Amino acid sequence: MSSTTTGRRIVVLGAGYAGLTAANGAGRRHAVTLVAPEDRILHRIRQHETAAGRGRDWPTIGELTRGRRITHRRARAVGIDPDAREVRLDDGTTLAYDTLVHALGSRTAWHGVPGAEQLAYSAERAAELRRRIDGADRPGTIAVVGGGATGIELATELAEAHPDWRVRIVASGPVGGVYSAKGRAHVRRVLARLGVTVHEDTTVTEVTADGLRTTAGPVAADLVVWAASLEPHPLAAEAGLAVDERGRALVDDRLRSVSHPDVHVIGDAAAVTVPGVGTLRMGCATALPQGRYLGRLLAGRTGKPFSFRYAVQCVSLGRRDGLLQVVRPDDSMRPTVFTGTAGRLAKAAIVSAVRGSLK
Repeated sequence: MSSTTTGRRIVVLGAGYAGLTAANGAGRRHAVTLVAPEDRILHRIRQHETAAGRGRDWPTIGELTRGRRITHRRARAVGIDPDAREVRLDDGTTLAYDTLVHALGSRTAWHGVPGAEQLAYSAERAAELRRRIDGADRPGTIAVVGGGATGIELATELAEAHPDWRVRIVASGPVGGVYSAKGRAHVRRVLARLGVTVHEDTTVTEVTADGLRTTAGPVAADLVVWAASLEPHPLAAEAGLAVDERGRALVDDRLRSVSHPDVHVIGDAAAVTVPGVGTLRMGCATALPQGRYLGRLLAGRTGKPFSFRYAVQCVSLGRRDGLLQVVRPDDSMRPTVFTGTAGRLAKAAIVSAVRGSLK
């Protein structure tokens, strides 16, 4: 029997959507060591709420793994030795494994823009941003860089929660450009209603103490929030696993590294290609199914290859509005959208289901 089903020394790196779901699935049958420095899950799809002061403490990892054979090792993985089958941790210790699950996900990509990493707040620093806003002497201007779902959610949530602050959204292309014409139009209407100034086709070339320098001229801002894009965690590439041009690990139809089959890679760190769909995009919508599948595979509850089809994309637009964009199985846009209260309730239901599926 292969090491992926014996349960001997299964180590999972990362307690995000993919890692936690995989650990819980495998932990129904086998002992699992879950390596993650945080005590609580970092609920990335709700970080915009945290930034606006509307978030709350999410469940602890202990609460979400209760009843499973999971040991939570509060440490950070800093290296993988695939030949020795060992993981190095930031406390100086090592963990041996027979089966490793790399689920370290992604992080904010700064693209080498001067001043961005030093002066801007990423979504990972949402709690710091909230404290900075709350502690400001007076209202000012917030510039959100990025016209995708994360940028849109941050801009609308901040504008609604802090109407005395001026909010701008700055994007290198059209804001919400991935959505259908109806979807983009609704996003623009909500941004206008909330008083958000939109700067499209505007590439940021530098972040400074007083705002942004861009290809369209300076954009004044007291605070800059960076939500431009994500990049995979570099540990897979550093360990010598086969990766694509973006640094995502190449995996087979059982989510095993094509170069090191005793290592599974799931979530944003993996380049998962599904026939008829293509290479899956980063995000909770793809990470959770991968984690669920791998948990079942490691527990011996399935032997089938991984399969996936898209259905919808959703985005919060403050507490009173939302957008549910219907998509084809390959993630291309259909013309159908649900907006307003229907969109908001659909998004809320999906987020609630995400939390439930982590247990």
